[in-house]
Amino acid sequence: MTTAFDPIDLSGKALANRIAMAPMTRNRAHATAATATELMATYYAQRASAGLIITEGIQPSAAGQAYPSTPGLHSAQQVDAWRKVTDAVHAEGGTIFAQLMHGGRLGHPSLLPDGLVPVGASSVTAAGKVFTPQGLQDFVTPKELDQDDITRTIADYADAARNAIAAGFDGVELHGANGYLIHQFLAPNTNVRTDYWGGGAAGRVRFGVEVATAVAEAIGGHRTGFRISPGNPSNDIAETDPADVLETYTALIAGLAPLDLAYLHLLEGPDRDLTARLRKDWPTTFILNPFTYPEPTGPGALAQIEDGAADMIAFGALFLANPDLPARIAAGGPYNTPDTATFYGGDHRGYTDYPTLPA
Repeated sequence: MTTAFDPIDLSGKALANRIAMAPMTRNRAHATAATATELMATYYAQRASAGLIITEGIQPSAAGQAYPSTPGLHSAQQVDAWRKVTDAVHAEGGTIFAQLMHGGRLGHPSLLPDGLVPVGASSVTAAGKVFTPQGLQDFVTPKELDQDDITRTIADYADAARNAIAAGFDGVELHGANGYLIHQFLAPNTNVRTDYWGGGAAGRVRFGVEVATAVAEAIGGHRTGFRISPGNPSNDIAETDPADVLETYTALIAGLAPLDLAYLHLLEGPDRDLTARLRKDWPTTFILNPFTYPEPTGPGALAQIEDGAADMIAFGALFLANPDLPARIAAGGPYNTPDTATFYGGDHRGYTDYPTLPA
């Protein structure tokens, strides 16, 4: 029987265990240059006992920024800063992938340089408000990406992937979940196009497939992962028709499968039948962030490795609060409690000061 502590081959990369650290936005990058900090290097190195670390969302271009104090991978300065993070993780024996996340319509002009404005699959405004340096503000109507914009944006992802490898990352994860740009192309309420990039499930999946294709060509499919969250209403996404969700995500997987990517990372919703179908259809490593709402994912989720439902399990808040999570799971606890007040922004408190088990 396979367990969480068995090693796994991730497209040629040997991982020590099957416990992944899920991507979590922490808003602690240098605000002006969008560069990683020494504190971020400490944070990720503390968690290097994960089989795989997936970083917080990193914008692949200046136009992709959705929140204050999030890092980028589109400048030489950013590459140099990330090198300190990857060196620190590798010194502790860890493996780390950079999550490339373009915010799309979820950005705000006050977060973007040089008169840039948020963009999207269609000019559909998100409901709600965005946090900016000036406080909460209404989302603005995004500019619909035209063909030239789409071509340039796909190239931005590929360039950022090359930058990630130059910065020492072991690979990248493309964020196609949680209402960000790739997800905005996938969802019928945010993609109302009737051209090649829309007009039904077959068209809506094309942007994600083309991004993955460009990135795989740039750095290799073995160093590329892809994250999805079918039916997740986060950030005003509406994927409410089960038949359309099934058609969309099976079409997406059919388009991605020939690329021989390192993994698919599923942020699961309540539809376990869909999870089983995607697991069956996906040809390489299947990472599951299981649906445990309203509780965070706990150690009990590792049983899904034993029963074959997943190859790896990704933990979010539990890893945030327990830098030595694999050791704690092996010992049966105890577990630190996450401090939600320090999740976003701030200093070392609630970031690098969670205690580890006594030696």
